[in-house]
This record gives sequence, C-alpha cells and structure tokens, in this order.
Amino acid sequence: MGWSILSGSLTLAIMILPTITRTAQEAILAVAQEYRENSLALGATRWQTVSRVILPAAMPGIVTGIILSIGRAVGETAAIILTAGSSLGMPLAPTDPARTMSVHLYIMAMEGISTERAFGTALLLVILIIIINFLANLSLKRFSQAVR
Repeated sequence: MGWSILSGSLTLAIMILPTITRTAQEAILAVAQEYRENSLALGATRWQTVSRVILPAAMPGIVTGIILSIGRAVGETAAIILTAGSSLGMPLAPTDPARTMSVHLYIMAMEGISTERAFGTALLLVILIIIINFLANLSLKRFSQAVR
C-alpha cells in the first residue's frame, strides 16, 4: 500500500489488537463464577448467560482496555514513520501519506528544527494522553455503576 493513512491505521490496529484481546479475556475471566452458576440455575441458556450476565459485568474492563490501547497507539512513532510516512502536506484521501503528532515531535526534536514547536507538540500529546486516561477512568466508573 505504500505510505498512507490506511496502511498506518491497519498497522496500529494490528499492534493494539493483542492488548485489547488480552484485557477483554481477563475482564471476562474476572467475572465471579457465582454469576454464571446463578444464571444457569435460574434457567438461562449459555448464550443468555454470556450476553446478559457475563458481558455486562465485564464491560468496564473491556472498554477500559480499548481506551488505554488507543492511548498507546497515539504515542507510536516508529511504526507510523514506516507505514504512514511523515508528509508535511494535508492528506486528502486515505491513500495519502500523513504525519502524526508523535512523528512530528520526533522530527522536531531530533533535527533541531524548532525547540518551541517540539515542546508545544509534546505538551499537546501529554494533554491528549491525560484526556484519554480520564475518559478511561470515567467509563470504568459509569460501567461499574450500571452493572450494580
């Protein structure tokens, strides 16, 4: 596909998929065995137990894992340089090369082009990661209240 937004997106999706899968697996395993047994004892089928008891109880952990994986993807630099490129121009299509903020920070800092812009980009990245972590905590609290 060459350097493009599409190839960069696919690369990041493949990179964070194991993290999302593992956190979802751990969240499902963390649901108490009593929930499963009680649901089956009340006459629910296995599918009803999974869809109405296990998944809603595991949803806070699953959503938190997804949000934190997105936060990890925001900071990726090496994979994006090699797949999405580091174009200065504005991409107009998914097949155009682009530059993420982490790549922009790397180029500004390593080439010494503009220290002020590098610090500004770093500040924006830190703020973005703080917002993502705040949303992860907020979603965890909301989902855990909805389950109770």
